[in-house]
Amino acid sequence: MRLWQGLVMGAVFGLAACSEGAEQSIARAVAEPVDVAAQIEGRVAATPQQAGDSYYVSAAGAVAERAARVGVTPARNVILFVGDGMGVSTVTAARIHAGQLEGVDGESYSLAMETLPHAAFSKTYSHDSQVSDSASTATAMVTGVKSRSRTLGVTQDAAYSNCASLEGNGTDSLFELAERAGLATGVVTTARLTHATPAAAYAELVNRDWEDDSEMKGDGETDACPDAARQFIDWEAGDHFEIALGGGRRHFMTRRQADPENENLRGKRKDGLELAEAWAAKSEDHVTVFDADGLASAGLSQGARVLGLFEPSHMKYELDRADDAGGEPSIEEMTRAAIGRLSQEEAGYVLLVEAGRIDHGHHGANAARALGDTVAFDAAIAAALEMTSEDDTLIIVTADHSHTLTIQGYPERNNPILGKVTYPGGTPAVAGDGKPYTTLSYANGPSACLPNTECARADLSEVDTEAHDFRQQALLPSPSETHAGEDVPVFARGPGAELVAGVIEQNEIFHIMGLASGLVE
Repeated sequence: MRLWQGLVMGAVFGLAACSEGAEQSIARAVAEPVDVAAQIEGRVAATPQQAGDSYYVSAAGAVAERAARVGVTPARNVILFVGDGMGVSTVTAARIHAGQLEGVDGESYSLAMETLPHAAFSKTYSHDSQVSDSASTATAMVTGVKSRSRTLGVTQDAAYSNCASLEGNGTDSLFELAERAGLATGVVTTARLTHATPAAAYAELVNRDWEDDSEMKGDGETDACPDAARQFIDWEAGDHFEIALGGGRRHFMTRRQADPENENLRGKRKDGLELAEAWAAKSEDHVTVFDADGLASAGLSQGARVLGLFEPSHMKYELDRADDAGGEPSIEEMTRAAIGRLSQEEAGYVLLVEAGRIDHGHHGANAARALGDTVAFDAAIAAALEMTSEDDTLIIVTADHSHTLTIQGYPERNNPILGKVTYPGGTPAVAGDGKPYTTLSYANGPSACLPNTECARADLSEVDTEAHDFRQQALLPSPSETHAGEDVPVFARGPGAELVAGVIEQNEIFHIMGLASGLVE
């Protein structure tokens, strides 16, 4: 019996109550398995090591049942777009913002991601948290299991920051399965390449903060539980990534190495491993680049394998990158480079693109930068839709979690989304304290008034709330605005997109991609 057939049977027996129709549809999934791998020349499906995990079993059964009802067509390529922190309110606000930037009606405008024909909502809780972090949610999407918050690429049985608990609780990500099957792979992020979402593609960490060895305190941990940057360089899946672009070069450099763009900065590694150089030393085709010019001249069209490390830490916010006009590529430019490089490989590819700084803008209660990065992210999605065919490439756009951003009041149509609320007819709105307020605010964050002060809300009458540095007001004081726990949107186009429907568990996204691509048994 095929493993996934057994998983579906397990789902049947595990149902407390099941209608006859549901039983029949699941039975069809068992009786008529969908062998997508057989429909893609040279594609071989595999069983990942986490296949016995209870979350994996449940999600595999749910996706198989859906495939039995609606069918599934084979996808040669898969692109997963993750807007870090891009909840429903962020999508709505970004839609209005993008339209207003274009000088058109923002409310009726459509983002590129919203044009994808299939949609669902994703439940983002982790194994131990109602409101989760990016490590556990990324793990769900690329491995098919739910894990403990702040752990990465491991199952629910791995304990946070306990190196010994890693043994036997690892996973095989979709990218590892793709590499072993001979596909090309790539990662693009505006965060550090060692940060939670991109690292989920290649790393197993019981502490997401172990991006380099300087963050690890326990004796022997650096050998038993290598840090993320070291795992990236030493990754043994297939022939490794063809392209990986983002920030975080400090984690690939030693404390004696000066940053290539700022001689006053040094790397963070204590172990003396010069990992940026180690990538370039792998072969004549391997290239490490540090700016947009280096990426343009890296020889992508000649099959170069490129590691792009464009900032010591995270990449710039789009608003700051555009104002600076320096040597840092945009997320659209990185996405175009990645798709162009991966498309050269005949076997197909799997690509992850993350807009990591949407999340950071929200944490700072800075909606202008969060929305700026969301609009830039949408431009990257538009580029992917232009460069690929819906006949052979599955594109999924989603978020790992939401934020506490709220769209409020009764602002008139076309009121600036970053502005103060004005009622239809032009009357400025005021709150119960007699002061104006903005359409966007946060439930918590660093912009709330502190209880050890007068704690009176600031008067925004003479404040430019559309300025890049303005922080929207928050209700509860917090050093950093927090994630939110509501479901997030999932948009999809291409082969397998028909499986994106209804309200799904976040870890079902892995199984949708794995089934459609024929990579997962």
